[in-house]
Amino acid sequence: MIFSNLAEKLQDTFDKLRGKGKLSESDVKSALKEVKMALLEADVNYKVVKRFVNKIEERAVGKEVMDSLTPAQQVIKIVNEEMQNLMGGSQEEINISPDPPTIIMMVGLQGSGKTTSAGKLARMLSNKGKNPLLVAADVYRPAAIRQLQVLGERLDLPVFSMGEDSDPVDIAKGSINFASTHNCDTIILDTAGRLHIDQEMMEELEGIKGAVDPDEILLVVDAMTGQDAVNVAQNFDKRLDIDGILLTKMDGDARGGAALSIKEITGKPIKFAGTGEKLADLEPFHPDRMASRILGMGDVLGLIEKAEKSIDKEKAKALEEKIRKNEFTLEDFMEQMSQVRNMGPMDELLGMIPGMGGAKQLKNLQVDDKQLDHIEAIISSMTPEERRKPDIINGSRRKRIAQGSGTKIQDVNRLLKQFRQTKKMMKKLNSGNLKKGGMNLPFFG
Repeated sequence: MIFSNLAEKLQDTFDKLRGKGKLSESDVKSALKEVKMALLEADVNYKVVKRFVNKIEERAVGKEVMDSLTPAQQVIKIVNEEMQNLMGGSQEEINISPDPPTIIMMVGLQGSGKTTSAGKLARMLSNKGKNPLLVAADVYRPAAIRQLQVLGERLDLPVFSMGEDSDPVDIAKGSINFASTHNCDTIILDTAGRLHIDQEMMEELEGIKGAVDPDEILLVVDAMTGQDAVNVAQNFDKRLDIDGILLTKMDGDARGGAALSIKEITGKPIKFAGTGEKLADLEPFHPDRMASRILGMGDVLGLIEKAEKSIDKEKAKALEEKIRKNEFTLEDFMEQMSQVRNMGPMDELLGMIPGMGGAKQLKNLQVDDKQLDHIEAIISSMTPEERRKPDIINGSRRKRIAQGSGTKIQDVNRLLKQFRQTKKMMKKLNSGNLKKGGMNLPFFG
């Protein structure tokens, strides 16, 4: 997660507070000094940090907190609330026109991920019942038009283009006529960027804005650029009056200061977060959920949404029936593992589970997706009969499976032990606690 270092430091600080029981004013101030340093190291804007810490101190040293039975929890609650407010308070959606088509203008510097983000947004809107049109208005970057066309083909969505010799303003105008004749209720304009902000780019974007009057101007910013992202947002907002921000590369290991600074400084909300390279890797930005994850409180709603998108309900029902009949096999085990992996990296998923989301806990767990690769390789090296009846796997078979999967016999033994434990757990669930239509995930511990 982008905030992993910040999360670990904040959770360390709060662990110290919890250990004190009754808090003094100096305890709170000492903790807030650590919070301040952690935020600054995470590349959060200094003025933002100062205001943030002052707000918390003002609330945290009050009588209501200091006289509380659980003052440490009260302080953490205040930090959580203020962090939510810092990132916008609540999720904000894009502006949808009551009179279609809705025009969304994607702007940003070259290399920020604008074209890919346009495709991701089109996919998201299409899944919500919209009929989006992608518009190739970047006529300068080599292969920009072709890139958008390839995305359109993958998504089975129309792409409007007038070629590299056309004027971007004319392209934007022409897309409106095309949308009306092809029943497209949403237009997504992929505009040109530059390596840095310049007068020519801004004048072109202002020309497009004036010509089509977009309902939403969405600035695409690379979260990995830290405070530079905030400066970019300020400059674009000054010239175009943007409506919201889409932060890309939120799955990276950057310090995360942009996400915590950008709303406070620009006044414009983060509306979406790009969380990976796949077209499905775009999520609405929820300040409350992000704050909870940073503070190690998990994100249950986010986990449920990922599960609903990734796990086949029919397969889940079929698996439940197998568990009821005690027919759970290694093939089912691998199928479940595959579905869980579709939800995202394991450390990210564990970070969304309350109680498992602490940065230190995840660090100690050392969750590695390569372990899952080994499991898949081992099961794939078994015969169909061995997968269905693992009890027949004797010493010579284990040796053959290890050689075929490029692993050690100990790895095969460990997997078979894991499988037996999982099957026992499934049997216990089957004894009365398994709810109809439930979702069953394997235990990889």
